[in-house]
Amino acid sequence: MANVMIQRNEQGQLSLYLPKKDLEELVTKFEFDEESKWGGEVHLANGAVYFIEPMAARPKLPISLRAKRLVAA
Repeated sequence: MANVMIQRNEQGQLSLYLPKKDLEELVTKFEFDEESKWGGEVHLANGAVYFIEPMAARPKLPISLRAKRLVAA
């Protein structure tokens, strides 16, 4: 599992930052991005897919959390 940060960039788009690799990628799809459920599979612009344990509510961004890589870029 990797430590990641989810945040909004200057254009208001969601991005995922991997501090260990100093890599930031745009999020193209979020499985659950609702007020009542947030997380699940996170698809990135480079083709990578991560899994974030779903939360009961959308958190305030930026947020640091643990994510499991499902598909490498």
